[in-house]
Amino acid sequence: MLLIGDDWAEDHHDVELQDEDGRKLAAANLPEGVAGIAKLHELVARHGGDLDPWDVVVGIETDRGSWVQALIASGYQVYAINPRQVARFKERYASSGAKSDKGDAHALADMVRIDRDRLRPVAGDSDTAQAVKVVAQTHQTLIWERTRTFQRLRSTLREYFPAALAAYADLALTSTDALELLIKAPTPAAAAKLTRTQITAVLARHRRRNREAKAATIQAALRERQLTLPEQITAAYSAAVTAHARLIIALNEQISEMEEQVKAHFLMHPDAEIYLSMPGIAEITGARVLAEFGDDPTRYASAKARKNYAGTSPVTRASGKSHTVQARYVRNNRLADALQRQAFCALNASPGARRYYDKQRAREADYNPALRQLGNRLVGILHGCLKTRTTYDEATAWSHHACPQPA
Repeated sequence: MLLIGDDWAEDHHDVELQDEDGRKLAAANLPEGVAGIAKLHELVARHGGDLDPWDVVVGIETDRGSWVQALIASGYQVYAINPRQVARFKERYASSGAKSDKGDAHALADMVRIDRDRLRPVAGDSDTAQAVKVVAQTHQTLIWERTRTFQRLRSTLREYFPAALAAYADLALTSTDALELLIKAPTPAAAAKLTRTQITAVLARHRRRNREAKAATIQAALRERQLTLPEQITAAYSAAVTAHARLIIALNEQISEMEEQVKAHFLMHPDAEIYLSMPGIAEITGARVLAEFGDDPTRYASAKARKNYAGTSPVTRASGKSHTVQARYVRNNRLADALQRQAFCALNASPGARRYYDKQRAREADYNPALRQLGNRLVGILHGCLKTRTTYDEATAWSHHACPQPA
């Protein structure tokens, strides 16, 4: 067997080759791309002899990118190792905190040689699942970017134009019509001059209902007396607000387009029907859950393994007389967010889910712990549906938690 540690950077890879006894066979600095992969294959051929590709084990700190896909396509075993695990593993060599690319490559090679049975190999997801992952993560990232930009916009308005926050509260400041009005009149003086006709025209273009009443409310709020800043400072603030507003409008457009891409790719996947049968899951949430779980049928040996990866199952900490059960905080945040949303929506979609949640609250569990336990239960149900290739059934899913019938 040949063990390879691959410390990757943007434009190169530091690799170290070891044999099964930990003896260093070679080390090299390889360029990114086709040339680097070719040189890596040459090193494997030179030191591996007639080894089967499956006997070549690679440890690397990522599970994405064309380089990783090329390693998998070559038939190598590829392990994506968390950088935190590598940092802790390196402490056995020295406690000084020293770091080098060659040292990281050596640690990665040692890890796949010594602790391979404790590491998670890169999942063999299908091309469709990987495509869903790309568009779903991009869609969610754009939403997070919009939220960050909105928070900056709101903070800026509070400093010089708080009346705008009250005026556009009913429209939601992230909506395109509110942003267009803000761009049209980004200062208190300009906003006070907006006519009801101008406001109504913008609302009509975006098909708002009760336009006349909304326009009157907005105009009255914008014409309220308020504290003002010097003209030069107000002009600088208005330029910043206009930039943020235009950016949010662009993000709104791209989020809408990416949402259609997410739905299209997700519905092409053969597991989409099973995901959509689950309570609390629609196209976007289903795509996010599928993207993070993947579709490799051998990845999760049991429902417990899937729950542990999801971060919904608790962690036990026992030492001496101390014994506590805590929530997992080191987890996949994208997956945790999607499962939390599913659990919340399932409260109204599934009577069994509602009973299970109420049961946790009756045990004096707070809102978030109870919702997390419901999410943990739903992950187990999803695992069973995927394993048996059957859609969700309300009676089967909650048969162990059904209310006892009166005698």
